[in-house]
Amino acid sequence: MGRLFAIDYGKKRVGIAVSDENQIIATALTTVPACDIFDFIAKYSSENVLDAFIVGYALDMRGNLSESMRYIEPFVKRLAKLYPDIPIHRVDERFTSKLAQEAIRLSGAKKTKRQDKALVDRVSATIILQTYMEMI
Repeated sequence: MGRLFAIDYGKKRVGIAVSDENQIIATALTTVPACDIFDFIAKYSSENVLDAFIVGYALDMRGNLSESMRYIEPFVKRLAKLYPDIPIHRVDERFTSKLAQEAIRLSGAKKTKRQDKALVDRVSATIILQTYMEMI
C-alpha cells in the first residue's frame, strides 16, 4: 500500500500532507513555493509509493467553484498529465484555513506561530487529507 499525498494548492504556497503507508494517519509534511511543487512531487514520488493525490477543491459558500479555481484547475490538469497512473481525488476545502488556525491556536502556539501562513497551509493540507480518509 502506498501513501496518500494531500495538496492545499495556493497561488504562492502549497501545503503538503501525507498519510502513512497503511493510510491510517494524516501528517503535515511541508510547505513549498507554488513554483517548486512539481519538482517536489517528482522527488517525493521517486522515494515513496503514492496511491493517490488528494487536492483541496475551492468552493464558495454556495458550493460553486471559487475564484481560486482559476489556478487550481490548471495545476490539477498538469498533475494528471504528469502522473496518469495516480488517481486524483478532490475534497471540499471550505473552512480548512479557519479550522487550521483554530487547531494551531488550541495547540498553545504563540501569536507569531499562529500567523505563520506556511504552517496554516500545512495544517490545512492535513485537514484535507483527514477529511478524505474519513470518507473512504
